[in-house]
Amino acid sequence: MENMTKFQQKDIKLIGKFVEVYCNGKHRGAERTPLLLPAGLGERSLCPDCASFLQYAITRRLKCPLERIEGEKPTCKHCKSHCYAKAQLAKVKEIMAYSGRTLMLRGRLDYIWHYFF
Repeated sequence: MENMTKFQQKDIKLIGKFVEVYCNGKHRGAERTPLLLPAGLGERSLCPDCASFLQYAITRRLKCPLERIEGEKPTCKHCKSHCYAKAQLAKVKEIMAYSGRTLMLRGRLDYIWHYFF
């Protein structure tokens, strides 16, 4: 695997955490398996549906064409050319909204910046 930038690593860790929170909240009874994030960024315990979505999101983040241009990559929420297909774009919006609110209610105020900007 190619070397990841610090921004890619941060984004992958963040989407991994958000998908895990979403999966724990929405798919409580589902069987979970561990999923290793690339480059030793940790492990997430997810149901098969959430694991496949997270793999898709990681792949799309690593292949983002705007990453190559220094300082050009906006947050995905403000990007003009989305990497996700329409179905996955709707899913990631649902995941981010649910997980952002949940984490803020648990006291993770550091996610407020990402949630609003």
